[in-house]
Amino acid sequence: MILIFMIINTMLMLMFKHPLTCGMILLNQTILTAFMTGLMSLNFWYSYILFLIMIGGMLILFIYMTSIASNEKFKFNKKFMYIYFMLLVILSLWFYTNPNYMNLSMNIIDMKNFFFMFKNQFSMMKYFNYPNYFIMMMMIIYLFITLIAIVKITKFNYGALRQKF
Repeated sequence: MILIFMIINTMLMLMFKHPLTCGMILLNQTILTAFMTGLMSLNFWYSYILFLIMIGGMLILFIYMTSIASNEKFKFNKKFMYIYFMLLVILSLWFYTNPNYMNLSMNIIDMKNFFFMFKNQFSMMKYFNYPNYFIMMMMIIYLFITLIAIVKITKFNYGALRQKF
């Protein structure tokens, strides 16, 4: 079912042109992708980090959109909504009646069993143990120095992005 929603979201991105709707579709696609990657792996850390990065990018895009094109009208077309629900119903029926869909779901279950068999090899603890902890510490220090550099580079005396005339 998640795969159906991801396919429909990809098709919806082509139909809408307003930045707000494209941002909402991108947010929905990110949530579905994070949920799917979390189900495939043993923990949700990677999907949580992916979600946080995408939310940060969406906030920057939202600030940019509100400062540049704040008065643009939002037109909602009901025809696209009907097409969306029809695609949802058709794809849902097709996936449930297709015998290959059951094989796909069985392959996902087999993949989960494979991950649970090799649980220790895919664990997050190996990043914090002896051979790899140096790389993790270097990444943390690098991100901290980058954060400090970006704060120092930005000029607070120029004010906000939107100019008040």
